Amino acid sequence: MALVLKGEELRLFLDSKVAQFNQPTFIELDPVLIPHRFQKLQDIEISGFFAATLAWGQRKTIINKTTELIKMMDDAPHDFVLHHSGKDLKRISGFKHRTFSGTDALYFIDFFKRYYTSHHSLEDAFSGSFKKGGARLALSEFRKIFFSADYAPARTRKHVSSPDRKSACKRLNMFLRWMVRNDSNGVDFGCWKNISPAHLICPVDLHVERVARKLKLIRRKAVDWETAEELTRRLRKFDPLDPVKYDFALFGLGLVEKF
Repeated sequence: MALVLKGEELRLFLDSKVAQFNQPTFIELDPVLIPHRFQKLQDIEISGFFAATLAWGQRKTIINKTTELIKMMDDAPHDFVLHHSGKDLKRISGFKHRTFSGTDALYFIDFFKRYYTSHHSLEDAFSGSFKKGGARLALSEFRKIFFSADYAPARTRKHVSSPDRKSACKRLNMFLRWMVRNDSNGVDFGCWKNISPAHLICPVDLHVERVARKLKLIRRKAVDWETAEELTRRLRKFDPLDPVKYDFALFGLGLVEKF
């Protein structure tokens, strides 16, 4: 039945699924749980960025591995990146989650130390480019900022995606959803105020892609940045001010309900 829904029927169906899944109960089983353990803005940003970066595989494993990494930072990521010693970094060097290694974690920490030494919030690395050219420019420019150090390991570059590299940028788009969206449901933080939710791009993982294709929301065969933009354009027709709220519906339908 759902396969033939379209127009207003489809919007109402997806709205009902957003209401079902965009609830505090969603947090405990999702990587967004990691930044929810913190109150300080910079701790939320750093832990959230790591959780989003490590978000491939089973959600339970992602939560466990990110928890492990944050514990290596004494459960105080902002203080750790600013004030760690060489001895502190030795325990980080042994971290591993799939292809993300201690080498990668160490460069991430190095970036955060350089960044937070002169910036209050990670939002500054995105907001200016969002205003100039939207999400595509913002994510492309952020990757350049992130790897601006001439000693950035070549192997680490694959862990921060860019539209310029034909990536759908699922992890970065998910991180931005967490930071930017602001509603009363409590899953997303809405702690960044200079980027509009209307300009976000929907994260496209396997579950979202599969459901979106069944609902005829995407037709492009590849899964790349253009696909993410295509999906978001369709979702903006349902809610132009907050299109990525439908990530909850598509993800929940795919993972939980096996739609």
